[in-house]
Amino acid sequence: MPLGLIALAIGAFGIGLTEFVIMGLLPEVATDFGVTEATAGWLISGYALGVVVGALVLTAATTRLPRKPVLLGLVVLFIAGNALTALAPGYTTAMIGRIVAALCHGAFFGIGSVVAAELVAPEKKARAIAIMFTGLTAANVFGVPFGTFLGQQLGWRATFWAISAIGVVAFAGIALLVQAPRTSGDAVSLRRELSAFRSVQVWLSLTVTVLAYGGMFGAFTYIAYTLTGVTGFSASAVPWLLVLFGIGLVAGNVVGGRLADRAVDRTLLAFIAALVVVLVLFGLLAWSQPATIAVLVLMGAFGFGTVPGLQSRIMHYAGGAPTLASGANIGAFNVGNALGAWAGGIGIAAGLGYTSPIWIGAAITASALVVMAVATVTARSAARPTTATLTAVTA
Repeated sequence: MPLGLIALAIGAFGIGLTEFVIMGLLPEVATDFGVTEATAGWLISGYALGVVVGALVLTAATTRLPRKPVLLGLVVLFIAGNALTALAPGYTTAMIGRIVAALCHGAFFGIGSVVAAELVAPEKKARAIAIMFTGLTAANVFGVPFGTFLGQQLGWRATFWAISAIGVVAFAGIALLVQAPRTSGDAVSLRRELSAFRSVQVWLSLTVTVLAYGGMFGAFTYIAYTLTGVTGFSASAVPWLLVLFGIGLVAGNVVGGRLADRAVDRTLLAFIAALVVVLVLFGLLAWSQPATIAVLVLMGAFGFGTVPGLQSRIMHYAGGAPTLASGANIGAFNVGNALGAWAGGIGIAAGLGYTSPIWIGAAITASALVVMAVATVTARSAARPTTATLTAVTA
C-alpha cells in the first residue's frame, strides 16, 4: 500500500472531524457567542453549503493545475479556516472560518480520489479510494468523541486548534509521501472536465449518490431523538451508540471498496438494497434496544459501504475527465445530507413521531435502488454490441 494513501487519509480524518465535531460542541459554542443553539446550528448548515460550492467552484478553478500542489493548497485553506474559527471573537467570524474550511472539503475528496486511484494498479482503484475515506470514517468513530471531550474539558476552541494541527501533519504527509503522477495528464482543461457531464451515467451516478446518502441521513440526522424518545436509551448512552454506527462505517467502507473493485454496479445494488431492508427493520423494531444496536452497525456498514463504489463509478464514466465529476459527487453527498435532514424534519413537524425520518429515509433509499437498477441496465445495454455491429465485425 503506497504511504501516500495514509497521508490522504490523515487529511480526510481532519476534514471529517471539522464537519462533524461541531455537533457535539454546539452548547459550548452557543454559550460563548451568546446565541441560541438553533443559531449555532447554522454553523453546520453554512459548512454544508461551503462544501457544495467548493466541490464545484474550486475543483473547476484548479483543473489546469497539477493535482499535488492543488491538494497542498487545499490543506492550507483547511488549516486557515479552522484557525480562524478557533480565534473568532464573534459568531460571524466563526461562520466565515467554517465556510473557508468547508471550501476545501469537496475539492480535497474529489481531487484526492483521483490521486488515490493513480497511486495504485487499475484493479485496486476502489480500494485505494476506500483507504482515503477511512480517514473520514475514523473521524466519526474516534475523532468526534475525543474532539467533543477535548472541547468540553478545555473549551471548544481547543478542539479547532487540534484540528488545525492535524492539518499541518496532513500537509507534511502529502508533501513528502504523495508522488506526482508520471503521466502528462496531470494538468487538464476545464472544457474537457465539463465534457464528463455529457454522460448519462455520470448524472445517474450523481442521482444515486444524492438519494442513497440522503436516505441514510434522513434516518441518522434525528437518531438521538429516536434513541432516547423511542428506544428508551439515556442521553448519556447516545455517544457510545454512535460509536457503534461509526464502527459500521469503517467496516462497510473497507468491504465495499474491495467488492466494488470486482463488480461495482452489482456491489452498489446489493448494498443499497440491504440498506433499504435495514431501514425498514429499524422502523419496525426501533422500540427494541438489542435490535436497535444491531441496526445501527448495519446501517453504517451498508450506508457508507456504497461510498467507494459510487466514487469509483462516476470516475469511470467520466472517462479521461474525472476530477470535476469526482468533486461533484462529493457535493452530491452533501446535497443528500441536506435532503435527508429536510425530509426527516418534515415528518417530525407533521407529528408523525421520531420513527418517521427512518421510514422517509427508507423510501428515499428505495428510490436510489430504482435509479441504480436503471443505471445498471442502461450501462449493460450500451456495452452490449448490437446485431449490426456484430455483423460488421464478422463480415
